[in-house]
Amino acid sequence: MALKCGIVGLPNVGKSTLFNCLSNAKAQSANFPFCTIEPNVGTITVPDNRLTELEAIVNPEKVMPTTIEIVDIAGLVKGASKGEGLGNQFLGNIRETDAIIHVLRCFDDDNIIHVDGSVDPIRDKEVIDFELQLKDLDTVEKRIKSIARTAKSGDKKAVKEYEMLEKIQTILESGQSARTYEIGSEDEEEALSALCLITTKPVLYLCNVDENSVVTGNEYTNKVKEMVANENAEVLIIGTQIESEIAEMDTFDDRQMFLEEIGLTEPGVNKLIQSAYKLLDLQTYFTAGVKEVRAWTVPVGATAPQAAGVIHTDFEKGFIRAEVIKYEDYIKYKSEPAIKDAGKLGVEGKTYIVQDGDIMHFRFNV
Repeated sequence: MALKCGIVGLPNVGKSTLFNCLSNAKAQSANFPFCTIEPNVGTITVPDNRLTELEAIVNPEKVMPTTIEIVDIAGLVKGASKGEGLGNQFLGNIRETDAIIHVLRCFDDDNIIHVDGSVDPIRDKEVIDFELQLKDLDTVEKRIKSIARTAKSGDKKAVKEYEMLEKIQTILESGQSARTYEIGSEDEEEALSALCLITTKPVLYLCNVDENSVVTGNEYTNKVKEMVANENAEVLIIGTQIESEIAEMDTFDDRQMFLEEIGLTEPGVNKLIQSAYKLLDLQTYFTAGVKEVRAWTVPVGATAPQAAGVIHTDFEKGFIRAEVIKYEDYIKYKSEPAIKDAGKLGVEGKTYIVQDGDIMHFRFNV
């Protein structure tokens, strides 16, 4: 599934350094604004210890983790919604992503220039929010103009959309994001989706801190948490410079030793990737055999035929049934014969809703 998280923020807050830690693709990183002009796209694997456990039991020829795409989008500045700093191009890049990782600078360093002259993550967040909201407001206002005549004619669907648009317009004009609008029907959901508003996308705030703050945070991160408390958004604390050093270490043991020294149990980017995966409302199911143990990505709420279709469209078209083993049972009984003997092999039909961690085999006919 080609779902993307876009990394956004002001220039020089650590976006490209973070991207470099996440992806094998290396984005240029430099101490001046607009270093990143074109968006860098990296496909990254989703850390999942369950794959390791399944590998130990099955001993397959290969193991394939699931992936998501991360897009490093150039830094926004004040006036981006009106074209400042190549703003239209950058906002267009954001529009093409499915979720947003908003990087906020939460560290002091006189050697790294801040585009506004001082460190203030609250101000920085408001700048980005304001520009995204202005862009969405422009989109909504244009749609209001285009649908006004049809709505005045009495077309019921157009009237309902017009009313929704006016409410969203009010929300945006008040300095809030469109994601705060409560969708009341499938028609509204469809109309809102068609608008492709930037501020309806789910967001995760990433506080980029110095080494001394990666475990406990600091006064900047505390302010960020307070500010976003009513947004139902996750806040992660990561030191991108430290993550960069970890990524360059040659061995697992070296990385673990370094992590222990600074008080961490795993790299911060692992938590970020897992959080981004959840932010996209995704989950994982597995296939397990001697040829391959593999993780597959499906949306939360996907049915068994839809999950089969991720492997091949013919699997979905000719779906007959799915044989499902819960991950915990696979780990407990350690073989499919033992699982069957214990009565833990489920046979599910077309209406089965896939659960995170399911081990599945599909029967199909084409």
